[in-house]
Amino acid sequence: MKILMRNLLVFLLLLTACRGVAASPALALGYMPKYTAGFMHFDYVNPDAPKRGSLALSVMGNFDGLNPFLLKGIAAAGVTDLVFETLMEQSLDEPFSQYGLLADDVELAKDRLSVTYHLNPQARFSDGSPVLAEDVKFSFDALKSELAHPQYRFYWADIKRAVVVDVRTVRFEFARVNPELHLLTGQMPVFSRKWGGGKPFDKMVMDTPLGSGPYQVEEVHLGKKITFRRNPAYWAKDLNSRRGMFNYDTVSFLYYKDETVQLEAFKAGEFDFIAVYNSKQWARDYRGTKFNRGLIKKKELSHHNNAGMQGFVFNTRRNIFQDKRVRKAIGLALDFEWSNRNLFYDQYQRCDSYFSNSELASTGLPQGDELKLLEPFRDKLPPEVFTRTWQPPSTKAPGSLRANLRQAKQLLAEAGWNYSDGALRNAKGQPFEFELLLAQKGFERISGPFERNLAKLGIHMNYRTVDVALYQRRLDTFDFDMTVHSFGQSQSPGNEQMNMWHSSAAEREGSNNVIGIKDPVVDALVEKIVYAPDRKALVTATHALDRVLLNGEYLVPNWFVPTHRIAYWDKFGFPATLPLYYSATEWMLRFSWNSQ
Repeated sequence: MKILMRNLLVFLLLLTACRGVAASPALALGYMPKYTAGFMHFDYVNPDAPKRGSLALSVMGNFDGLNPFLLKGIAAAGVTDLVFETLMEQSLDEPFSQYGLLADDVELAKDRLSVTYHLNPQARFSDGSPVLAEDVKFSFDALKSELAHPQYRFYWADIKRAVVVDVRTVRFEFARVNPELHLLTGQMPVFSRKWGGGKPFDKMVMDTPLGSGPYQVEEVHLGKKITFRRNPAYWAKDLNSRRGMFNYDTVSFLYYKDETVQLEAFKAGEFDFIAVYNSKQWARDYRGTKFNRGLIKKKELSHHNNAGMQGFVFNTRRNIFQDKRVRKAIGLALDFEWSNRNLFYDQYQRCDSYFSNSELASTGLPQGDELKLLEPFRDKLPPEVFTRTWQPPSTKAPGSLRANLRQAKQLLAEAGWNYSDGALRNAKGQPFEFELLLAQKGFERISGPFERNLAKLGIHMNYRTVDVALYQRRLDTFDFDMTVHSFGQSQSPGNEQMNMWHSSAAEREGSNNVIGIKDPVVDALVEKIVYAPDRKALVTATHALDRVLLNGEYLVPNWFVPTHRIAYWDKFGFPATLPLYYSATEWMLRFSWNSQ
């Protein structure tokens, strides 16, 4: 599921008595919410944005369903954001604050073992039926069942059940005190009990979703295009937590299987906006007559997002990657500095943390509370955790690729791999070879130099690009040797860390523990994060987890760019103020408008 920003694990709950078009509750963790009761709109919207026109966006790959909550298949883009709503709406200019959406009142129990929501009487599904407590319970039960994607069971592991109190009141009961759990319930998507007409949840694939959001599915061309039309009777169009948002009459997502074709389609006007992730394209291909004439605009947007980690990920379920020395040796063969100069046009920064570009990244040597937290695990951790500041391999002077490869050769020999008969081989004479699974052809130009450097060590890496559907299936079933994967992070890590690193997720298909980590120290540190009593303890535990993961050499770090690179046809208006924490497509979809 899309990871949402959380922060500061000390409870503060504000309630007001206001009802109607102004959402009353505000939830925040450890600070006073920015927006007071009765606020008119978020600062990063234009409350007077005109409602008209259309927006066309692009997606790479294809889709085979309309249910975004299943493990099997790929759901169409836009369904989650446009059709479904949550109990609360999270603001994008605060670390972790929520304001009323489907719910107009909320109360956390004194013992913090339950939270109760009252639903806004005006809330309606797109068919005009009211959103009731039974629908909330139905949604929770379906999402936490074995029929839905397993990520929900991980994320909500400490939520025991949803209880209907009365027709518009629902209570979530918790297995134990979890500092952020009441806010996580506010993020739950709600759908109608009528969706699917009583089918088992995992069979609801192409049934038109029935949600309360601003749009309805209008037209579907399977795998090629989906169009949504704004509901003229949308119940929350005047709600303060929705004012100025979702301003297009129609929104379409067009699918492409080739980046070059996608780019040419954009220049031809087939769709309106694109967020660019390919540095070569950004530097060389987003230019020409239409850019010079101002018909197409090119811009970089600032943001404060936690960059997380992206890397060439090892599947440690494979015998070949179970030795940390082997993983470290392979990492030494990637020359980031060369790639940044020659391939990336010096646009990127190297990921040096699983929480890059944030205060959550570990720095220096462990000290103070972090050292105290790590000390009980000293005999289970490599000494380097306590004695060395981890840094990704570098070829900056006085370092060099040659020196890195020499170190890699020594590490491989220590692990039992030596060069013989034209290849690196183990004691059984088996050659060192593996496949790098890719979903984007743009990564082939990056993988080529990496492959050639590995060949100097006698390692054969075959890189293969497959279509998105096959890639997702293989990732979900852990059927790969190495792949490129991103671990997105919020401003305040929490329950989602269980699904990324905890042993309980390592063998569960569809989990985000694609690496296959099974480490009791990692498990203990993840639990310290999830149950941290305050922000200070959270940051300390995150630093410790980051340090242990880095020293595990579980991936070869990639890179990030600290801005959103976007291009769009010059027919749109935008709010004067940017959010702090947002994706580029989210910003375009939710807050812009047709200016013509």
